[in-house]
Amino acid sequence: MNTLIAVAIAPFGIGDELAPKVAEVIKVIRDSGLPYHTTSMFTEIEGEWDEVMKVIKDATFVLADKGIRTEVVLKADVRPGYTNMMTEKVNKINDILGEENNEYQKKFDIP
Repeated sequence: MNTLIAVAIAPFGIGDELAPKVAEVIKVIRDSGLPYHTTSMFTEIEGEWDEVMKVIKDATFVLADKGIRTEVVLKADVRPGYTNMMTEKVNKINDILGEENNEYQKKFDIP
């Protein structure tokens, strides 16, 4: 069943700069071949439930297997009969806001 998951996987208690360790996590997600989108706080991954959960496990254990305490925050949207939710959800909002967004941009002189 198609699933969209927002996940944050991060080392815990290793200092201030986490980017190198987070990059290791993102590499596992990227190499999975599943559609994904990374933002500053979460990565969304879309696919069949078991495939997505395997990627999350593998990405978590890339740090945990090194003895690094690892925090995982996960939110899942399981919606039978829907696919490509990662982009379709955003497209629907953009369609709704299309006219309003243009007015907002004009009001604040945003290109």
